[in-house]
Formats: sequence, structure tokens, C-alpha cells
Amino acid sequence: MKIGILTNEYPPHIYGGVDVSRYKPTVNAEVLRRHRIDPDRPYILFVGRITHQKGIIHLLQAVEYFREGVQVVLCASDPDTREIGEETAARIEALRSQRGREIIWISTFAPEEHLIPLYSQAAVFICPSIYEPFGIINLEAMACGTPVAASAVGGIKEVVLPGETGLLAPLGDMRPEDRKGRAAQRFAQGLAEAVNRLLDDREMRRQMGIKARQRVLEEFSWTSIARQTLGFYREVMKK
Repeated sequence: MKIGILTNEYPPHIYGGVDVSRYKPTVNAEVLRRHRIDPDRPYILFVGRITHQKGIIHLLQAVEYFREGVQVVLCASDPDTREIGEETAARIEALRSQRGREIIWISTFAPEEHLIPLYSQAAVFICPSIYEPFGIINLEAMACGTPVAASAVGGIKEVVLPGETGLLAPLGDMRPEDRKGRAAQRFAQGLAEAVNRLLDDREMRRQMGIKARQRVLEEFSWTSIARQTLGFYREVMKK
């Protein structure tokens, strides 16, 4: 959620924030082992509901282009419909049958005490949404010091700074309802390209993770949001 501000002195919107005292870099190898994630190998993390909006079908298409050997961890539950739930399960099984593709599906709700270490220890957090008014999950991952590969849509473009805190993949001419065809394939390939660039450069990931955490501290912590809100009301009271 964001509140519009009609003033030049303050940012054009006040966004939702993240509790940076909780969402912070947290190493816990036991959480990884509990979910059968190899802590010695990089993994890509997705967190979201199984819906068309969250782009999980496009993510599963992109997995085919990921570097071999990388683990893909899906914290994905609550399908919108039976059909998309069945399609997701079928695609995951098909990917698992391919050599070099390892999919770890956490199909039940992950509590915060698990989610924060999962964010923190991921090589890349991926957000393939085809529609996203804000996308708080990107801020949660960034607060945990993890770079983001995401679609260049909606509020994501206001949170993730391309080349600084992550990389963005454009939807191009793909329509929201497209799930097959060339446009959808190009989008999936764009997501994979962003992921692979990050996987190939550990130092870039490290630097982006530092900048991601710093951006959340400066712009999206509750302290920062409170300061912006107070400034807004002070400005309104002058009118």
C-alpha cells in the first residue's frame, strides 16, 4: 500500500515498510537441512501464492534455462484454482525428471522463523509477477541482504534498482493472460538471463546484497516510513 503526496518536498508516495530488526541477514543451516536444501550449493528462492499474477508458471518455464546444478526452492502454496495447482505440480514433476534440475517445493506455509533464513541464504530471490502493485516480498528479501531478479512491472520497479540491488526482466509484448507462445518464452528467458548473470558473479551478488539491505534501511524501514508520514502531515497542516 502507498499513500500519495502532492508536494515537491517529500517523495511522491509513502510505501509500506519492513521491520528491519526482524528481517535481517540470518544464517541457519538447520532450516535449510530441514527443507532438504544443500547449504553448500546455491539456490534460487521464490515465495508466493500459486496464482497467475505471481507468475509461477513463467518461473517454471524459466527454470529450463537456469544454470545446471542450481537448486530452485519454491515456497508456493494456496493455489487460486484446482487447475493451476495441478498444472504447477505437473510442471514441477516434469522439471525434476530432467538431469541437472533440482526443485525443492515447500508446499505448506513457511513460518517467519524459517522464511527469514531462507531469504538470507539464497543466492538470488526471484519475483516473476506479471502484475504487482508493490511486492513486499522483494523488500523482505532485500532486507535480508539478498539480490533480486524480478519482472519489470508495477511497484517492483519502484523497489528494485536495476544494476544496484538486483536485475529486472521486461515483460515485453507479453499480455497478462499469455502463458505460452513466443512472448511468454522471451519473458522466461529474460528471467533466466537475470538469474544466470547473478549466479555467475558472486562478487556482484555480494555487493548488490549490501546495497539492497542499505536501501531498505534508508527508504523502507518503519523508522523511515514514520519520518515520511510525519513530514506529510506537517506539510498538510501548513495548508
